[in-house]
Amino acid sequence: MSNGLISLLALIVTLGVLITVHEFGHFWVARRLGVKVLKFSIGFGKPLWKRLSKDGVEYIIAALPLGGYVKMLDENESEGEIPPADLPRAFNRQPVSSRIAIVLAGPLCNLLFAILAYSVMFMVGIPGAKPWLDTPKPGSLAAAGGFQKGDLVIAVDGQPTPTLSAVMLELVDRGMAGEIIQIEVQDAEDRARIRTLDGRDAPDLAKDGLVFDRAGLTPFQPVLPAVIGQVMAQGAAERAGLQAGDRIIRAGDEPVADWRQWRSFIERHPGQLFKARIERDGAEQLIEVIPDSRENGQGQRVGMIGAIAEVPDDLVRNLQVVVRYGPLEAVGAAISKTWNMSLLTLRMLGRMLVGKASLDNLSGPITIAQFAGQAASAGFIAFLSMLALVSLSLGVLNLLPVPVLDGGHLLFYLIELIKGSPLSETVQNLGQRVGMVVLLLLMGLALFNDFSRLLE
Repeated sequence: MSNGLISLLALIVTLGVLITVHEFGHFWVARRLGVKVLKFSIGFGKPLWKRLSKDGVEYIIAALPLGGYVKMLDENESEGEIPPADLPRAFNRQPVSSRIAIVLAGPLCNLLFAILAYSVMFMVGIPGAKPWLDTPKPGSLAAAGGFQKGDLVIAVDGQPTPTLSAVMLELVDRGMAGEIIQIEVQDAEDRARIRTLDGRDAPDLAKDGLVFDRAGLTPFQPVLPAVIGQVMAQGAAERAGLQAGDRIIRAGDEPVADWRQWRSFIERHPGQLFKARIERDGAEQLIEVIPDSRENGQGQRVGMIGAIAEVPDDLVRNLQVVVRYGPLEAVGAAISKTWNMSLLTLRMLGRMLVGKASLDNLSGPITIAQFAGQAASAGFIAFLSMLALVSLSLGVLNLLPVPVLDGGHLLFYLIELIKGSPLSETVQNLGQRVGMVVLLLLMGLALFNDFSRLLE
């Protein structure tokens, strides 16, 4: 199956699951509070499938899977006269507390789904790389903070970090505050040490999430043989005809002894054609390689080919850790992770609004499809992790006080609670128009970022 088809199917599954979860929240609470539901739709546009249930609810799967809706009986939206017997079941006739509960249920269901997904992941076990560090870059914040080769990160500001990804996430979160970050490590001689990263003079430390690069931290890099373990789709390695199992002997005029030399040569030749001598199935041959070009954390253009080194099994066991909890501990850890990720999402959005984080971080359906496809190919845990992250992001974004979103409706209802009467229809309509413009601008920017990434 092609990568494009995998990405498309993964996107449909991702959006289908998360939209259903969100809309089911509205649907379930509305029914429990006595509101009459007319339609439950997954997607917009032309119906691909629909069914009318015995209780009068029309269930629909529509052609455009970028959202959904629950249509409830409402005098403000009814095209005809509502029978008097149904009026008590109209949404607009419900007390403000009931309307708030119905609107709030959608985002909360997304957050609950994230907690459920993380709980399953923690019970099954989440594999990750041990947070071992290599020699910091000279003159960097990490070098000034005393980091040394062989440091194993134990905690960041008191928050345990069992994996490298956990360290990166904590550093992104704390790097936005512009303060001194205290990092507990176990050094190469098994002694407990406290290292520091002084973010007070580094306002861009967390920009674009590249904290490791900007701080000068380097993950531990074992000496690996120059043998290709995996070739990524649509990369320079695939275009050059490189295959898993190929041993690199020379790159240009330079002999290659290990993977680090091979990667260093590639990084120094972005967009430049060179010949590489490889060994495949016991025979040597020459191939031509043109590395792709990308920008690193220092703004320099470096080469990349989309290939991963072959890692011996015993080395994998030494460098990997599996984070696993019992059922009760897993739920607690899942709630904590969902809470922390939600706060991180809000802080990142806040930094975007004040110009302290790049708007390039916004992503649309194309990027989501790519990540979904990669996660699906990586296995169940990776795909579930991606579902949890997108679900909590959907829940948090929907709670923003922007008219058109659930948070905008909640804002109107809270104002109604305070003033004792609803906002005028004119004000609500104006708010809806402003909210729609904001939403369209954000969607346009997200799509622009998607296409920019495709064209890089």
